[in-house]
Amino acid sequence: MTDEIKKGLLGIVVDETTVSQVMPEINSLTYRGYAVQDLCEKCSFEEVAYLILNGNLPNSIQLNKFMKEERTNRNITINLREIITHVPKKAHPMDVVRTVVSVMGLEDKETVDNSPEANMRKAMRILAKTPTALAAFFRARKGKKIIKPKNKLSFSENFFYMCFGKVPQKEIVKAFDVSLILYAEHSFNVSTFTARTITSSLSDIHGAITGAIASLKGPLHGGANEEVMNMIKKIKTPNKAKNWLIDTLNKKQVVMGFGHRVYKSGDSRVPSMKKYFLKVAKIKKDKKLHKIYDILEKEMIERKNIYPNLDFPTGPTYHLMGFDTDFFTPIFVISRITGWSAHIMEQYASNKLIRPLSKYKGSKHRKVMLLNNR
Repeated sequence: MTDEIKKGLLGIVVDETTVSQVMPEINSLTYRGYAVQDLCEKCSFEEVAYLILNGNLPNSIQLNKFMKEERTNRNITINLREIITHVPKKAHPMDVVRTVVSVMGLEDKETVDNSPEANMRKAMRILAKTPTALAAFFRARKGKKIIKPKNKLSFSENFFYMCFGKVPQKEIVKAFDVSLILYAEHSFNVSTFTARTITSSLSDIHGAITGAIASLKGPLHGGANEEVMNMIKKIKTPNKAKNWLIDTLNKKQVVMGFGHRVYKSGDSRVPSMKKYFLKVAKIKKDKKLHKIYDILEKEMIERKNIYPNLDFPTGPTYHLMGFDTDFFTPIFVISRITGWSAHIMEQYASNKLIRPLSKYKGSKHRKVMLLNNR
C-alpha cells in the first residue's frame, strides 16, 4: 500500500465501463464504440438515448417502441405540477430539477425495486418526465400558463413546445438535438461518479440521479455553460473581447469554457457543437456572439494553448434559442439522465461498495477534559 495521495482521484482507475470512452486512436469520445460526431450527424437524440441505455443502436421497430414508451410517460402528476408552481420564483432551476426528480421517487410505485427491468422502466420515466417538470418551472416562474406535453412531437420538439408554446424551424431543433447527444454521456465524470457511489450502497435510481444533479450544478462541471454565457455578457461587444481576456489572464482568473481534465489538445465534441452554434447564429442573425467566440478561442489557443470545451459553444447556442441562462445546466440534466441511468444499471450489475481511504492529518491523540476544566 502506498502513501501517495491522488487528489481528486487524478489518474486512478476505479472500475470498468462499457458505456463510453475517449478513443485516442480516433481522437473522439465514443458511446458504446460509436464516435459522437457520427452520432450527431446520423442519429436523433432518441436513437442515441436508446444506444446508451441498451448497448446498441435501435432498428426502426425498437426505436418506435422506445419513443412510444418515452412519449406515453411524459405527463407529470397534479401533485408535482402544484409543487412546481409553489417553488420560489428566484430558485435556481438546478435546485428545482433536483427536487422534482426526488419527488418522482416518492411517487414512483417501483422506487424500492432495483431489478434491471424495474430500473429500466424507472429510467425511462425519469427521462420522459423531467423535461416536462423543467419546462413547467420555465413558464411558472414567468407567470405563464404551464403547457402539457404533446405526444406527437419528438423529444426536442416537445421541449421547445412546452417552454415556448411553439416548435422552431427544423435547423434549430437539430442543433438542440446535437447538444443533447453531446451532453448525454462522458464516462466517470464528477456527477456520474457521484451517481455510481450512491448506487454502490444499493440506494435507488431516483436518489442516485438526485445526487448526480447536485454534483452537476457546480461551475467546475455542468454549471460551466452558464458561466460561459455570463462571461460573454460581461464582455458585451467583440471589440472588447481581446482586452478582457488579456486582463483576465493577467489577473490569473479562470476563463470559463476552456480546458478539460480528459482532453489536452481539444474537446472532440466541440467541432460538432460549434458547427451548429454557427448555424443557429446565422438563422438568428447574430451580430456579436459568434465574433466574441472566435476572438476568445483564437486568443486562448495562441496565448495559453488551451482549447474550448463543449460548454463554450453550447452556452451561446442555448442563449440564441431563447433559453434563460440559468436553464442551460438543467438542459444538460435532461440529456445526461441517459448516461447516469446506464452507469447506475451497470453499477448494480457488478456492484462493490465504493469506500476509499483517507490519510489522517489532524491532531494527535488528545484526552477529553471535563467541561469545567476546559
